Amino acid sequence: MKKTLEWVLPPEVAYDDIRFEQEVRNQLRLTPDTPAFIRKIRRSIDARSRQIKVNLAADVYINEPVPPLLSFEKSYTDVSKKDQAVIVGFGPAGMFAALRLIEMGIKPIVLERGKDARNRRRDLAAITKDHVVNPDSNYCFGEGGAGTYSDGKLYTRSKKRGDVRRILEILVAHGATSEILVDAHPHIGTNKLPQVVTAIRESILEAGGEIRFDTKVTDFILKDGEMRGVITHQGEKIEGLGVILATGHSARDIFELLHTRNILIEAKPFAMGVRVEHQQQFIDSVQYHCAVRGNYLPAASYSLVAQARYKGVEKGVFSFCMCPGGYIVPAATAPGEIVVNGMSPSRRDGQFANSGMVVSVDEADWKPYEKLGPLAGLQIQKVLEQTAFQLAGQTQTAPAQRLQDYVNGKISSSLLPTSYQPGLVSVDMTTILPPSIAVRLREGLKVFGKQMKGYLTNEAQMVGVESRTSSPVRIPRDKETLEHPQIKRLFPCGEGAGYAGGIVSAAMDGERCAEQLVAHYQNKK
Repeated sequence: MKKTLEWVLPPEVAYDDIRFEQEVRNQLRLTPDTPAFIRKIRRSIDARSRQIKVNLAADVYINEPVPPLLSFEKSYTDVSKKDQAVIVGFGPAGMFAALRLIEMGIKPIVLERGKDARNRRRDLAAITKDHVVNPDSNYCFGEGGAGTYSDGKLYTRSKKRGDVRRILEILVAHGATSEILVDAHPHIGTNKLPQVVTAIRESILEAGGEIRFDTKVTDFILKDGEMRGVITHQGEKIEGLGVILATGHSARDIFELLHTRNILIEAKPFAMGVRVEHQQQFIDSVQYHCAVRGNYLPAASYSLVAQARYKGVEKGVFSFCMCPGGYIVPAATAPGEIVVNGMSPSRRDGQFANSGMVVSVDEADWKPYEKLGPLAGLQIQKVLEQTAFQLAGQTQTAPAQRLQDYVNGKISSSLLPTSYQPGLVSVDMTTILPPSIAVRLREGLKVFGKQMKGYLTNEAQMVGVESRTSSPVRIPRDKETLEHPQIKRLFPCGEGAGYAGGIVSAAMDGERCAEQLVAHYQNKK
């Protein structure tokens, strides 16, 4: 017999497997010796009242066989001698595009400018310790893309674009915890993601696919309005049935190459601002209405949004990529710039909470650079990042300012302890942020101080700059075929092309692009 039950439970029951099983047995009036298997299927926290509750659903199998947890089976056929397709980039979009091509009998040739996950660590350490940025191997470039070493949040609203459960199951099949199939806001953690992406790489290689690290694409092979392949920095020409371009939102040289080759791209709205860092204990106390969150509740997160005016124009100010118990990391992709991002380990047990706090940016903001056409948004990013680098001392030490000081127009005489390991320097952030962002950010922080009592305090600080929230460029494509409208056999994909906003949505987009490439060009050379 199978029963599906739903509960509203206190955290100490919902997050304690022994107590939860006893709760289930008591409710079903099962004797201690009755065989029963309990599988949690949904779990979410309700913190709206002072009495925190956990909504939990589970399937209970009583005296009957238990079906497999995963409907997905990690079994790939050999494609080593099949027709091949080229994938540029080995982030979530590129990884899942490669797996899907293999499932459909096509050999993926994946080209990744960065290093594999293990060797990439050395370059990340060099940024932190020596302030040296390798433009091809950093927090954005390398195996697994930006997500590998910058958090691993799996929540997405893009459920209409693909099968979210399928993506999560593939991750579980490659080593991710099965808890991501249950939690409302699943998360793997930056300490565990490298093993998962390495396992995905092994699946691709075992099936006969190719992955070439330290391989940068420097040109395209165009014939009669079709993209037949790419040329690498070593001069090698690699051709295939088509090209899935999944380079991520920071591959500026690819945007510039597309523009130089007169391949249609467009400037796209995005957002920029800072990272705001509080003590995690403070966020817990506000969100959970208690002095100490205890042993059962996870580190609390928050989501804030406001509208703020500058010169009569209202735009959004909002939190982005909130990292409970996390760290601020240096995410520059070239020397001479400062970029920050956030990450959390799987346990989210760090002392600090950080979140991007950003302002919407559109054509009104990049008008001074409109002569650059579709690269205007990219240029405003560069100017912000390079200004931060110059004013913070020309290292990876980041500019920072206490929140109340920023709102009051005062330079901070001292800064707080931080999770950002290269270090901080006190700077008036209005000398870095353009007025259209600085003014709105100040007004937004005032609103957030009212929405979340204690948020606007000098016991928190902002660290700059958070400028890579999404791609400043969109590579257009047909809504149905996902193919570039001008260049056949080119499939713009994922965050870098402007069609995803995280690991899961990028993975789903990678699968869709692979399916469309095969549908239109399999057996057509």
